Order: sequence, then C-alpha cells, then structure tokens
Amino acid sequence: MENPRNTAWASRAMLLLVILVLLWGVLSLYRSSDAGAQAPGEPFANATAQRSEMIACLKEIRDLLKEQNALLRSGSVRVVLAEPASKTGKP
Repeated sequence: MENPRNTAWASRAMLLLVILVLLWGVLSLYRSSDAGAQAPGEPFANATAQRSEMIACLKEIRDLLKEQNALLRSGSVRVVLAEPASKTGKP
C-alpha cells in the first residue's frame, strides 16, 4: 500500500506540472499572430504630404472666394430678410 504522503506529494507535483504546461502553452502563443503586432509607421507625420494637402485646400478656398466675389460684383445676389416665426406661447 502506498504512503498517503507520497500520494499527496505526487498529486501536488502533477498539478504543478499541469499548471506549468498550460502557462507555457499560453505564453508560447503570445505575439505569434498579427493581431498583437502594430504596423511600423513613421515616427512623425509626413510634413511634405501635409503641406501639399494644405496647399490644395487653400487653392480650393481661393477659387470659392473668387466665385463668391464675382457673384457679389455682378449684383445678381439678393438678400431677403424675414422675421423669424414666433413660437407658440411667447408674445
């Protein structure tokens, strides 16, 4: 017959072995997929691309202002003022 002390020690050793194997399995899967990795990128924003985008936006604004000024100079723009609709319950 086996000694109860040896049986308790063997069960504890087996439990520790199972825990270590599970821990090793979990840690071996860490960072093995692309989900955890971040794509390498530039550390700073691309100043040339930003400058080009700002210039394009400013050119668009300049063209819109030219169109607006042409409409105002032509005199075909009419401004109509209307009283706001009064809300019910207020005099």
